[in-house]
Amino acid sequence: MRVGIGTTVLERALATSGHVDGIGTYTEELLRYLPADGVATCPLAFLDAPAAAGSTALAGSFKTNVLRSAVTPLSFAGTAELSRKIDVFHATDHYIPKLSGIPLVATLMDPVPLMRSDWVTVKRRWLKNWLFKRSASWADHYITISDYVVGDLVEHFGIPQERITPIHLGVDQRYFGRIDEARKQEVLARLGLRPGFLLFVGTLQPRKNVGRVIDAYESLPAELQKAAPLVVAGRHGWAAEAEVERLKAIQARGAGHWLDYVTDEEKQVLLQSASALVFPSLYEGFGLPVLEAFASGLPVITSTVTSLPEVAGDAALLVDPQRPDEIADAISRVLQDTTLASALSERGLARAKTFTWAQTAQRTAAVYRQLAG
Repeated sequence: MRVGIGTTVLERALATSGHVDGIGTYTEELLRYLPADGVATCPLAFLDAPAAAGSTALAGSFKTNVLRSAVTPLSFAGTAELSRKIDVFHATDHYIPKLSGIPLVATLMDPVPLMRSDWVTVKRRWLKNWLFKRSASWADHYITISDYVVGDLVEHFGIPQERITPIHLGVDQRYFGRIDEARKQEVLARLGLRPGFLLFVGTLQPRKNVGRVIDAYESLPAELQKAAPLVVAGRHGWAAEAEVERLKAIQARGAGHWLDYVTDEEKQVLLQSASALVFPSLYEGFGLPVLEAFASGLPVITSTVTSLPEVAGDAALLVDPQRPDEIADAISRVLQDTTLASALSERGLARAKTFTWAQTAQRTAAVYRQLAG
């Protein structure tokens, strides 16, 4: 089976920062594992993004195509030629084309832009949301990344539930591998850290709830703050100016660190050197940092809401993300109860092993076959 895989987001990331996460990681892992399930993948990127070696550029820019197809009956340019090359097209990112004669699968990670305007950037948001819903309507079938999100897609996109298949993400095998102790110490020294800190990983934006993480941390007894500084690894996204200023103040008094950007290796070192991951997000379609921490043997504190209990199971401490006191209590328990921390580490490691990219690819290939008949 020949499947076109949309790689616009992935290739843009590789061409700019070289750092791949989120949607790019999902696309990259499908390209890696789908061939084992009898799928011949054809990476396809719109001309908005540079086409990498081995990838085919789709005719025209996505912006031009989507605007034209949104207001006319016309399909995207080059559809006829594309239909001779592939059997199915999978839009793994939000670049969903309007095609004719080619079954189309679209992965919708979550409907956050449609749900909460205060959680996203506001520039031309009404137009982006309209185009997002319009382009999503062109798919024949949908994949999402947790059971929880299915209901939100039905509500906010109006998609019939029977046309949505939830398929969990996997965790990269490298997170299970242990980094050499000398190398860990070298990386930590470069970052100005010592083992035993509290760790938050994620872009600074409203739904990541960093403000309440800081509230919880600052409510801890002074001796716990000293023993476990707060380390936040994530770039400044949007609507997080207050959190950035608070992180700078914490860093200035030596009680924590804000690492605006970390490499993949640095992230692994952080996950293997912290006391706990504190990740009480307000909304996650899946919550991959939870699995990455599990695979690293790190105890996790996460939320009771959205997909996070589904992913975490009984392997994490679950807290109300709106309650800094609950977050602080969970932190105190993990830092002071070594038996609890050890149990969480063991349960997390076992749970992480049940989420594999090979399984994600296998279930995704089954959707392709169903569509192609």
